Amino acid sequence: MKGRTLEELGLAEVPREDPLSYPGAWPADSGLLLGDRMLPLDRPVHEDRTPVVAVGSNACPGQLRHKLARAGITSALPMVRTRVTGLDVGVSAHVSRMGYVSASPVRAPEVWRELFVIWPDERQLAVIDASEGVPLPGGNYARAWLPAPDVRIEPADGSALPGAYVYVNRHGVLHDGTGAPRAHPGQRALLTELLLGSAPLRELFGVTAEQFCARARADARLCARGTRLFAEHKWVTESGLERYVR
Repeated sequence: MKGRTLEELGLAEVPREDPLSYPGAWPADSGLLLGDRMLPLDRPVHEDRTPVVAVGSNACPGQLRHKLARAGITSALPMVRTRVTGLDVGVSAHVSRMGYVSASPVRAPEVWRELFVIWPDERQLAVIDASEGVPLPGGNYARAWLPAPDVRIEPADGSALPGAYVYVNRHGVLHDGTGAPRAHPGQRALLTELLLGSAPLRELFGVTAEQFCARARADARLCARGTRLFAEHKWVTESGLERYVR
């Protein structure tokens, strides 16, 4: 079997088990995730599968392997490095039970980013949906279709997709103090900034990023209280993608 292991590539970390590593390591290029290996990818578009733009840990092979393996799925998953225009990576306005504050897409018409489009099959998509709380009532995310030309998604072969799905946070995103969505700087930096900015948040989650992660993972009710606190602080704004959610 060709390809290299995730361990060899430095892609084996699992943010669900190590929250401060969120969003995890992303591959340097497109590939086919098969178990614990990354294999060469033969094409960038997979018409028999569903395209999903990953803005957080769904671009981390270790995280994807963890999600799929727990469901007993070992089939291959294409991951395509893609130029995406019209989206940026913001901060979800909720505290995850996994112990981190995750990334969430935001509308950004003049911005382009190198992001991964993953192409799950039907079974894989169901597992990834469930990991994002889709379609559970009260789930944190909705899977929304973003059509071209609202968002332009260009694989390396020069083609353009007719659109793709993203997971839009139902709580909105955190803003940067001016009302604009804030960028996600990585988990440790983000949690440190949030804790410094709120005495009530420190009372709930402690004074360090490590304490925040440990307490969040241990208590779902505490996560819900932290999510409400974001809104009470008026730290929350819209992602600009709400109109795509059905």
